[in-house]
Amino acid sequence: MTKLHPAAEWAKETSFEPIQVDCTTAVVLKILDNKCKMLPGEKAAIMEIYDVVKRLPGTLFSAEALKTIDKARIKPSNAAGQTIHELRVYAEANIPKPTMKAYKAMLREGLFG
Repeated sequence: MTKLHPAAEWAKETSFEPIQVDCTTAVVLKILDNKCKMLPGEKAAIMEIYDVVKRLPGTLFSAEALKTIDKARIKPSNAAGQTIHELRVYAEANIPKPTMKAYKAMLREGLFG
């Protein structure tokens, strides 16, 4: 059995509200759109968390949007990049800044105690 990344382990043990699933997706979109200032290890941790929570219900993103993210992760293309950009802008417009700040605080507390 393959050992899970510590961030994936944490995500499996954590209850995520739908908005927190959306926040995770928004951060992934920011990473894929090359607009994220996180360090490579932090980006990898977010991707691991996303792989756990993407199956949970969110409120902002359709199944088609999640498929686009998966495709862009496997084989980036100009078309996928444009859609990722549009989804990122949509997420930023629809997730209030205080909500995203609270989500990031939850990550810091949960992952780094």
